[in-house]
This record gives sequence, structure tokens and C-alpha cells, in this order.
Amino acid sequence: MAKYIIKRILLAILVLFGVSVILYFLLRLMPTNAIEDRYRTQMLGGASVTEEDLQRMLALYGLDDKSFWGIIKGYFKWLFNFIKGDMGKAFNGDDVSYIISSKMGISFGISFVSLIFEVIIAIPLGIKCACNQYGKLDYTATVLCMVGIAFPSFFLGNILIKIFAIDLGWFPISGMNSNLGTDVSPFIWFTDLLWHLVLPIFVMTILSVGSLMRYTRTNTLEVLNADYIRTARAKGLSEGKVVYKHVFRNTLIPLVTVLAATLPTLFGGAMITEEVFAIDGIGRTAYNALKDGDVALAMSYNMFLAVLTVIGTLLADILYVVVDPRVKLGK
Repeated sequence: MAKYIIKRILLAILVLFGVSVILYFLLRLMPTNAIEDRYRTQMLGGASVTEEDLQRMLALYGLDDKSFWGIIKGYFKWLFNFIKGDMGKAFNGDDVSYIISSKMGISFGISFVSLIFEVIIAIPLGIKCACNQYGKLDYTATVLCMVGIAFPSFFLGNILIKIFAIDLGWFPISGMNSNLGTDVSPFIWFTDLLWHLVLPIFVMTILSVGSLMRYTRTNTLEVLNADYIRTARAKGLSEGKVVYKHVFRNTLIPLVTVLAATLPTLFGGAMITEEVFAIDGIGRTAYNALKDGDVALAMSYNMFLAVLTVIGTLLADILYVVVDPRVKLGK
């Protein structure tokens, strides 16, 4: 086990290095960034800024040299600082580490609640559909799940805003809090926050529940056709015991990989959903950083997701051995 983990960690370091190189070059090869746009706009507007001021500001963020060797030097400078724990400063002047830590909480909360609803709905529904294959419930759930998978997040989000926020007025259109003032009690503030997050959580749950339900249904059908299930039924066990004592447990084994892969999504936020509902989370912040060409913030965010992905994959492999003793780790 220890040898396998060390081997995977070394491989993960190589993967993360390749990911960082690709990300850095893509960001540096963007035709413009927010600093250049801001200074060009000021110059065109007649402000007292010069080309030297622009180059001085670009040099401050390490973006002045766009030659190949300049990008190479900029990458290794960023890499050494990142390894030392210095993520640099974003274009707004704040430390990137502070931005990520301060924005991550709301994104994690939305994703975590959405994941709980997803698991509660998808796994029992997938097992029920498999046990009643080609029945009315199976067909209905399959069609609805496929529709949910096909909907883009911005499309479904705007439909819900139009119906439930604008037309019916049941929920706020966007944001995280109403204008309650400073003397409001914590309970009212928290309740208002939850009310603002109902539609975003609903969107994320609907978009995710379909794939997990289909995956659970497929795994359950495979388990139902296994020899030991036929043996359990031949022994006279009731259908309820067969399903919940044998089928359910063995269906959960392949789901370990899927659930472990959700680790990056828990902390990474949902870019499009947060942008549609104007939620000030890490996903929306990273989306704006990518649009602005903010190398420090975009690189740190994406590398953070890459590290979480590697950790999630490693945890999935280890947990697979824990839940299924038939699986052995490679040497």
C-alpha cells in the first residue's frame, strides 16, 4: 500500500507540473488582460497616463515580457513562489490566498448541500428504477434525468429566475442577501441567505442528479443479474432483504469512484451558476479572473482544483480497496 501511494504521489507531481505549464502558457498567450484594457481606455479618454506607466504596471505582475523566453522565466518565477506558498497578488491588489480562502466558503456550502440532495435523490431512485426495469417509474425518471443532463446551467438558471423570481416573486433574482441593514439578528440574516440560495442549489442538484441516477441504475442492474443474487432469492429471502442487504451494498462500491471525484467541485464552485445568480463565490471570482487574464489568481485557482482532483483520484483508489476486498492495488 505504501509503495503504491508513493508511486501515485510521484506521478501526481509530474501531472501537476504538466498542468501548470499548459495553464500558464494559455493565460500568457491571451491577446490582452484587464490591466492593458484599463490603461488603454484611460489613454483614449485623455487621462494623464503613458505607455511607460502601463509597462511599469505589467512588470509589477510579471506580464511585461511576452516573448517565449520571457514567458518561460515568468513561469518558473511563478512556480518557485507557488511552491513557497506565495500565490502572488491579484489585479485588484489583494493576496490571491486571501481571495481564495474568503470566497471558498459560500461555494463549498452550496456545493455540499447540492451533493447531499443529489445523493439522497439519485441513489434510491436509481436502485428503484433498476428493480422495476422498463416500468413507468423507470421510463419517467430516465426521461426527466436525460432532460436535466441536457439543460445547460445558464439556460435552466434563467428559466427558474424568470418563473419563480420575476413572474411569481417567490425568490430573489440574484445575490446572497437582501438589504436588511446592520441591526438584523443572525437568525434572520442566515434565513435570508438560505432563501437566496434555494434556486442555485436547485439548479446544481437538477443538473447533477441525472448522471448519478443513471450510473446507480446501471450498476444495480449488473448486481441484480449476479449469481449470488439468484442464490439469495433461491434461499427464500424476501425481495426487500435481497435488495437492501445484498444489492444496495454492492451497488455502492462503484459509486465510491464517482463520489470521490466530486472533491474538486465541492471547493471549486460552479462558475456559470454563480455568474447567473450573481453569487460572490470562488467560481464567479475565478471566471472573472480568466476573463481578465489575471495570471496569479487564475493559476492558483486552477492548480488548487488540479491538486484536489489528484487527491480525489488517490482517495478513490484507496477507498475502493477498503470497501471491496476483492480489489488489490498494483505493485
